[in-house]
Amino acid sequence: MEDVSLCEVWLQVCHCPLSGNEMKFFHMWKKIHAEFCEKIPDSTRTEMALSSRWKLLNKEMAKWRDALAKAMNLYRSGENRTNELIQAQMWFGATGGGKKKFTHHECWEVVKHCKRFTIIPTGPEVVLNETPLRDSTTSDSPLDSPMSEDSPIQKEPRPIGRKAAKAKKAGNSSNFNSKFLEEIARQNSVRLEMEQKRQDMEVAIQAEHSRENEYLRKKDQQNTDRETMAMDTSHMSPETKQYWKLERRDVMRRRLFQDDGPSNTDWLNDQNH
Repeated sequence: MEDVSLCEVWLQVCHCPLSGNEMKFFHMWKKIHAEFCEKIPDSTRTEMALSSRWKLLNKEMAKWRDALAKAMNLYRSGENRTNELIQAQMWFGATGGGKKKFTHHECWEVVKHCKRFTIIPTGPEVVLNETPLRDSTTSDSPLDSPMSEDSPIQKEPRPIGRKAAKAKKAGNSSNFNSKFLEEIARQNSVRLEMEQKRQDMEVAIQAEHSRENEYLRKKDQQNTDRETMAMDTSHMSPETKQYWKLERRDVMRRRLFQDDGPSNTDWLNDQNH
């Protein structure tokens, strides 16, 4: 349980995007120890004890990672994963310098998705019984290993720092604000376009109504003018006859004005004099 808690705390502290790669080694283990004591309050392990224990776990899990990689290269179609794990245990025990069998499977489940322990195939298929177990191109020495035991995050891609994380967050926020403003501008443009189309349609409808009303007015005026010109005044009094005479003159004036303009109505004015 303590080993699993140690792996969980190490992963949490060393891979924090805001502080993981800016923390000094001493402060890092001080924080790991504090987090570990919160998980296991009755633990008596010191910072040095946790660091030493992690070096051992780190070495064995790195060997287990390499053993799994070699077992994957030996994995053949039709064989199940049980055979692959058996071969990995054989590779682990044959490398020497440690236990004959890997037992920290709970710890492995915690850290196996960490970039440090990512399993990478090591090469073409080999047969365990036909090749030496120790590869001349690899070494189990901590000095030759790409993952040194001195620092839990040495030689692996460093997590982004606090400033980079804040800058990334600010960049995402700025990008979101920019897209938000662009969407508002687009919606305003669509709204203005729709409003302009609505106004143009209203103007067209009003113009059509005006033309229709003018046509009806002229038609009514023509009917009235015909009735005026056809009015029988033989039985009317002199005053009434004079009224209808003036009405007919107005009809003639309008008709001549429409046909030929104002100059064509001069003879009517001469007759009035």
